[in-house]
Amino acid sequence: MHPPTRPEIEAAAARIRPFVRRTPAMRLAADQLGLPCDVILKLELLQATGSFKARGAFNRMLSAEVPAAGVVTASGGNHGAAVAHAARVLGHRAEVFCPVATPAAKAARIEAAGAVLHRIGAAYDEARIASEARAAETGATIVHAYDQPEVLAGQGTVGLELQEDAPEAGEVLVAVGGGGLIGGIAASYAGRGATVVAVEPERCPALHLALREGRPVPAPVGGIAADSLGARQVGALAFAVARQHVAASLLVPDAAIRDAQRRLWDALRLVAEPGGAAALAALACGAWVPAEGVRVAVVLCGSNADPADFLAA
Repeated sequence: MHPPTRPEIEAAAARIRPFVRRTPAMRLAADQLGLPCDVILKLELLQATGSFKARGAFNRMLSAEVPAAGVVTASGGNHGAAVAHAARVLGHRAEVFCPVATPAAKAARIEAAGAVLHRIGAAYDEARIASEARAAETGATIVHAYDQPEVLAGQGTVGLELQEDAPEAGEVLVAVGGGGLIGGIAASYAGRGATVVAVEPERCPALHLALREGRPVPAPVGGIAADSLGARQVGALAFAVARQHVAASLLVPDAAIRDAQRRLWDALRLVAEPGGAAALAALACGAWVPAEGVRVAVVLCGSNADPADFLAA
């Protein structure tokens, strides 16, 4: 396996175009969100199924010969919903393995799309192991949540759109779980002058630890964003991209993520799940200080949350 190249990401964009939404880039003055600078928000939380994951799911299935057994995946919720949706649209059978702790709303979305849902284990890794055993048993095609070239190439189409719609962005902040999104986006920006910055919750530091240790290593998983950003270990492909093309790796506390969720709701009436608001949290809490005169873009990558969860917190 190798990380996606720019031509492969461009091919993915053409492949998935009929099936995904081109999400808008919204320009806001600093005072609209109480930030230290103006910002460009890439509203990927408006994507089909409420997260960027649909891009990688469609690209993987459209790039593979899917057998009668269909597809199988493991997910904390968002990827499972995307796989279930893509499988239904493309006419494939789908099985999704999720940890027991996956939020009920995400589990319901997976089942509503027609996938067979298995709840197993306390964390993503246990669900992943079970999904791989099921694929070996049935011959189903695995659609990995973040560590397949086709998945990274699909997620990288977010970067292509941002480059086309906001070419002035010189810094791009991206939330990280297993690394599929930042791996794809950083690959799409390689050699194009922009600074790509990784943002993780303090309690889910998989990429941060990998960069510190020089290789992917097991990381703790916890906190409010664990269902979407709680990978036990960053993907090998994303790590390879990050070592070359990610300029900084930041950690933000849960309190800052909650604050970012509230800012988006109060100012824009946008619902972002914790993982979807993590990149904005880095800018709002001062973990990232933009360079003088540089325009900052923030990818808001997921919306599968109940506003009551953060308005009452």
